[in-house]
Amino acid sequence: MELLSDAFVYLCAAVIAVPIANRLGLGSVLGYLIAGVVIGPILGIVGSETTEVQHFAEFGVVMMLFLVGLELQPAMLWKMRQQLVGLGGLQVVGTTSVFAGAGLVFGLSWQSAIALGMILALSSTAIVLQTLNEKGWLKTQGGQSSFSVLLTQDIAVIPMLAVLPLLATGHGGGHEGTGADGHGETAAHGGEALAALPGWVQALIILAVIAAIIVAGRHLLRPVFRFIAEAHLREIFTATALLLVIGIALLMDFVGLSPALGTFLAGVVLSDSDYRHELESDIEPFKGLLLGLFFLTVGAGIDFDLLFGAPATIFGLALGLMLVKFAVLFALAIIFRLEGPDRWLFSLGLAQAGEFAFVLFGFALGAGVLEQHLLQVMTLVVAISMLLTPALFIFYEKVVAPRVAAKSDRPPDVIDSRGRVVVAGMGRYGQIVSRLLMTSGYDVVILDHDPQTIDNLARVGIRTFYGDATRPDLLHGAGLKDADLFVAAIDDRDKQTMVVEHVAKTYPKVKILARARDRHHVYELENAGAHFAEREVFEGALSLGRQALIELGAHPFRARTKAKDFRNHDLAMLDDLRENYNDGGVDTSYIDAMRAHSETLYEIMRVDRGDERHERTERGWNPPPKGDATL
Repeated sequence: MELLSDAFVYLCAAVIAVPIANRLGLGSVLGYLIAGVVIGPILGIVGSETTEVQHFAEFGVVMMLFLVGLELQPAMLWKMRQQLVGLGGLQVVGTTSVFAGAGLVFGLSWQSAIALGMILALSSTAIVLQTLNEKGWLKTQGGQSSFSVLLTQDIAVIPMLAVLPLLATGHGGGHEGTGADGHGETAAHGGEALAALPGWVQALIILAVIAAIIVAGRHLLRPVFRFIAEAHLREIFTATALLLVIGIALLMDFVGLSPALGTFLAGVVLSDSDYRHELESDIEPFKGLLLGLFFLTVGAGIDFDLLFGAPATIFGLALGLMLVKFAVLFALAIIFRLEGPDRWLFSLGLAQAGEFAFVLFGFALGAGVLEQHLLQVMTLVVAISMLLTPALFIFYEKVVAPRVAAKSDRPPDVIDSRGRVVVAGMGRYGQIVSRLLMTSGYDVVILDHDPQTIDNLARVGIRTFYGDATRPDLLHGAGLKDADLFVAAIDDRDKQTMVVEHVAKTYPKVKILARARDRHHVYELENAGAHFAEREVFEGALSLGRQALIELGAHPFRARTKAKDFRNHDLAMLDDLRENYNDGGVDTSYIDAMRAHSETLYEIMRVDRGDERHERTERGWNPPPKGDATL
C-alpha cells in the first residue's frame, strides 16, 4: 500500500500543478518542478523514497532519446546540415568553452570544468518549443534558428553521455549517483560482464553491438512490427515497442555504454519506417509520465536550506549563466545575420539551462565527474534559470520586439512606384490576392516586414517593399492617398485591426478589404472601418468539404449544391449574428442565435439525403442554372 500511497501523492501533485503552470504560461516542466518543491521541501509529504523513484523515472530519458531519434530522419538532417553544424554546433562548442573557462577560473579541475560547460550549454527544449508554438513564433527566422539549435543540443546529448565517464576525476560519487540510463548505481558499473576481457576485445564487442542495432533496425525490426501489426491488437504493439526500448537499454548497459545511445540509434534507424508514427504514439505517454515523475523528484530534492543560506550567490550564478548564454547567442545571431526581433528572440529564448541538465548531473555524479555539493548548487541554478524563462519571453514580447521592430537595422525601402492598390502583408493570403490583381493588369504596391519573404518574392519577379505597414509614414509613402483600394493581409490579428482603423480614419475615400481570422474578427474589422472582410480559411475549407462529399459518394452536382447552400446559410448567419456581437465577447443572445442557426443549417443540409444512393447513376455533371454564380 505504501507504493500506492506514494503514487497517489505524485499523481495528485502533477494533476494539480501542471495544468495551472500551463495556464500561467510557465510550461509543464516548471509545473512538475514546482509540484515537487511543494510536496518535498515545503510540505514534507515525500522524503527519502524520491531517490529510488528517480532511479525508475530516469528511464523516461531513454524513451525521450528514442523519440528524438525517430524524428531525425537522415534526409531532414542532411537538409538542415548547415544550421545544425554551423549555428547549432558553434553554440554548443562556444558556450561549453566559455563555461569551462569560467569553471577553471573558479578553481575546478579541467575535467569537471569541461563536464559542467557541456551540461550548461544545453537549453530547455520543452519550455522554448512550447512557447514558440503558443506565440506563433516558430515559423519566424528567430524561431527556426532556435529550433535548429535545440535539435543540435538534443543530438549533442548522445556524445556527452559517452564523454562524461571519460572525464571521471575520482570524486567517489559513482556509488551514490544515478546515471542517465535509469539504473542508478548500476550506471557507474556498466560493462562488468566484459571487464575481464582485453580492451581490444571489448571495443570489438561494443562496435558489434552498435552494428547489430543498426542492421536489426533496418532488416529485422520492420518485418517484426509488420507481423505484430497484422494481429490488430494495440496493446501487443505497445508491448513490442516497450520491449524494443527496454531490450536495447539492457544490451547497451551490458557492454558498458549508455542505454540512451542505443535507443537513440534505434530511433534514427526506424525514423523512415512505416511504423514510426505508431511507435511515437505508443511510447509518448510512458515517456511523458516518467519524465514528469523525474522532474517531480528533482523539485522534491531541491535543498532549500542551501538556497536560503546563500540566496545572493545562487541567484547571482543563475543570472550570470543566463547573461553569458545570451551574449554567446547574440554574437552568433550577428554572425549568422539574424536581424531585428529575430536576433533578440533567438538570444533571449535560449538563454536558460535545460531539463537535460538534471539528467546529466546525475550521470556525472554517478561517473565521478562532479562533486555532490557542486551539483546541489548547480541544480538550484538551473531550476531558477528555467523559472525565469517565461519572464524573458514576456520581456521580449512587450518591451524588446516593439522597440527593435521600430528601430530595425534595415531602414524601410524608398517606395518609388505607385498603383491603384496597396497590399500590406505578403504571407500565404496576401500573395494570392496580389498575384491575382497583378496578373489581371493592375499596378500593385506591396509592403512586408520580413526580409526573407521579400528576397524570396524577388527571385520570382514580385517586387515587394520592406517596411512595417502599421507605420503611418510608410503608408503615406506608398501613395495610399491616391490609391483606390487597400488590402490588409497582415498575420498579426491586433496589428491588422489597428492598420484598418488608421487607414479608415486617415484615407476615407480608399476602399478597405481585410483578411479576418474568424467570424468575430470580421466584426472587429468592420467596426474598425473595413468595407469587406473575408475569413482566411472559409472558402478553402468549403472547397475541401465539397470534395469530401464527392469522395464519400455524392454526385458532383449535388456536392456543389450542398456546398452552395452551406455557404449561403453561413453568410446569412454572419449578417444575423452581427447585431448580437459586441467587442466584449458573446452573450446569451448571441449563443441562442447561434444555436438556432445551427438547427436550421442541419435541416437544410439533410434535405434529399435519402436520394444520394441514386446519384452515381446520374450523368457526370449537371450545369448550374443560367445566371447562377458558381463557388
